[in-house]
Amino acid sequence: MTPYKKTLLTLLFIFSVYAATAQQTQTFSIGNDTFELNGKPYVIRCGEMHFARVPKAEWRSRLKMAKAMGLNTVCAYLFWNMHEKQPGVFTWTGQSDAAEFCRIAKEEGLYVILRPGPYSCAEWEFGGFPWWLLKDKTIKLRTQHPYFLARAKKYLLEVGRQLAPLQITNGGNIIMVQVENEYGSYGNDKKYMETIKSYVEAAGFKVPLFHCDGPSQLKSDHPDDLFAVVNFGSNPKENFEALREVQPKGPLMCGEYYPGWFDSWGRPHHSGDTKRIVGELKYMLDHNESFSIYMVHGGTSFGTYSGANAPPFLPQTTSYDYDAPIDEAGNPTEKFFEIRKLFSNYLQQGETLPEIPAINKIQKLAPVKFTEFAALNKNLPTPILSDTVKLMEDLNQNFGCVLYQTTLAAGGKATLQFDDIHDYALIYINDNLIGTLDRRKNKFSLEIPKHVKNAKLKILVEAVGRVNYGYQMHDRKGIHGPVYLLTGDTKTELKNWKNYSIQLGEHNLPVRYQPIVNQKPTAGFYKGIFTAANLLDTYIDMSKWNKGLVWINGTCLGRYWNIGPTQTMLVPGSWLKKGKNEIVVFDLFGTASPAITFTDKPILDKVNEAQPQVHKKAGQKWVDGAQQPNSKGTFENNANWQSTKFAPVDARFFCLEALSEQRGQPYTSVAEIVLLDAQGKEIPRTNWKIAYADSEELNGDDGNAANVFDLQYTSVWHTEWQDDSPKQPHQIVIDLGKTYKVGGLKLLPRQDNANGRIKDYQLYFSIKPFKGI
Repeated sequence: MTPYKKTLLTLLFIFSVYAATAQQTQTFSIGNDTFELNGKPYVIRCGEMHFARVPKAEWRSRLKMAKAMGLNTVCAYLFWNMHEKQPGVFTWTGQSDAAEFCRIAKEEGLYVILRPGPYSCAEWEFGGFPWWLLKDKTIKLRTQHPYFLARAKKYLLEVGRQLAPLQITNGGNIIMVQVENEYGSYGNDKKYMETIKSYVEAAGFKVPLFHCDGPSQLKSDHPDDLFAVVNFGSNPKENFEALREVQPKGPLMCGEYYPGWFDSWGRPHHSGDTKRIVGELKYMLDHNESFSIYMVHGGTSFGTYSGANAPPFLPQTTSYDYDAPIDEAGNPTEKFFEIRKLFSNYLQQGETLPEIPAINKIQKLAPVKFTEFAALNKNLPTPILSDTVKLMEDLNQNFGCVLYQTTLAAGGKATLQFDDIHDYALIYINDNLIGTLDRRKNKFSLEIPKHVKNAKLKILVEAVGRVNYGYQMHDRKGIHGPVYLLTGDTKTELKNWKNYSIQLGEHNLPVRYQPIVNQKPTAGFYKGIFTAANLLDTYIDMSKWNKGLVWINGTCLGRYWNIGPTQTMLVPGSWLKKGKNEIVVFDLFGTASPAITFTDKPILDKVNEAQPQVHKKAGQKWVDGAQQPNSKGTFENNANWQSTKFAPVDARFFCLEALSEQRGQPYTSVAEIVLLDAQGKEIPRTNWKIAYADSEELNGDDGNAANVFDLQYTSVWHTEWQDDSPKQPHQIVIDLGKTYKVGGLKLLPRQDNANGRIKDYQLYFSIKPFKGI
């Protein structure tokens, strides 16, 4: 080797060592006033994007689009149930390859804020928890329950093995890691938070750790040694002031800033006002405040992973479009372009905006030809015999349906009575469908007809997503409790059940198909073929079907339900094959004319189910003058929390009566209501129920009265406006669950606009139910 070559190799080696060292010595820290990247002030312009909701083949294109909008960071949830589907069996490949997502983000010039859980929420099945935790009947989630903590620690240590090497100090791009998620909306055990924090540290994460919560929840779960960020959907000034109350120093950051909202089955599609959102993002940038847009791209809750809220029970749609700046198919929206324009004025030194990637084309395809059918009742597995009905988790089943069967003795008309059903049930007598029960409607009884001979009773129960938020998360699926037959004054418990476990989702019940010949509609699987010349995205229109699941080439797209608001399902181009493709549809009711058409546009906002007033039962009416108000006053005309104090009063029932609206409109709207005890502390809202609301807008808007204590500041109680606009006064009555001594009220007005904000009001309190309610 010549001296020249030796010198060149030496220089190359020195350069490579220097480059590697330079990478490894990158730093990210939390200063007194700002975040600091490599010792210099840094404003985080972040957006949330869940790799589980985007086909792996399309991760890069979505990240390129996020970068082109002007982000410098992406926030990424890990969903525990995507990585440990069975106890002790971890998956970090394919759609679960979190490390690859982080590496692609780095290649596209994006840092990563990691949110590993163990609890995530995110409108994801069971908030990200694996279903098998519920096999332990003693478990208390998000507490110091020994089994829960042991499993959470095992999971987080595995997260560390996969992702700790990708921290910025190791040459990667992970700059911060979250501890738990919005725990203050669930509990107040700061020792629990400290324990989870210790697990994250034991997993090898040395970058700054943080936690997030809503402004009023932060005080409940904020440990002194953990950095806090605040979540909100509007009004950054006031919400950052709330953050300062618990954290006087440090940079200000919004951990979740909402540009839209998620959708629930049977409720109108949600959207966010672009002008307001851009204005609030500008406010934060002008004040050097960091943020993460939740969601910058929502994507799709593929498979059986869409979750549910409760109470009231509201399962969420497969589409997680969220009215995000990047739509469900990965294309820019008006919101995207306006935000990009804004961000172009706030780039940091040396930063440039890349060109916007090419639009993801959406194709139409020829209709599907269905040729085969497999009836569910002819493809049942071997049943588990038991004296009483079994829950899905007791059958060692994760997703799908359970069919329960027993024998009814001959008899006259009777009522079938259940304690609770999770979540949707079809009731059959001798294979004839006689009715359905829906957990959303909180009705768990059904009249059955006279039968002169012994009859087969079958109950097909579908699980539509475990609760992902709040106090009803211990959401075991199937029939809860005994099943009774009520005949006159006689109440008989039904026994001797066959429990058929019908697995659906990633792993399905094996079935035998037959050619479709004059098929009578019944629950079952329809198989068809369609042809694709190009591997481009498309949408299938499911509006002519009923309720069920769809698979494309063996991969589950998700759930559909013709009540809407979503009527289409996104088919990723990366899941197609050139030439023939297979589609399977499982429909709970079946159809005589199985057919599917493709479209190049989504249908996200068509609700086909009338929404009766949820909290105004027949005969209920607020009686004027039946009781004198305990307090009255006038609220200010702004979006800030409104507070009032009064002489403490013992009460279990509370009524807020809106007498007038700030602009003279007939509407009333409220985002949140909090009551205070005699010492000024917040009264728990865990067991609150709406006893009465004189009016709710449930068709043109999600104006359910229970939104006033759902801890979501973007959701509101709104009186009717679409078909009718009843005038003030408007009343909402809440059952507090037990008697408290109440001495104050805090009310958060509607945040997204001024419509319906209360001006004059009266407050009533009572130990007994109010007259007429």
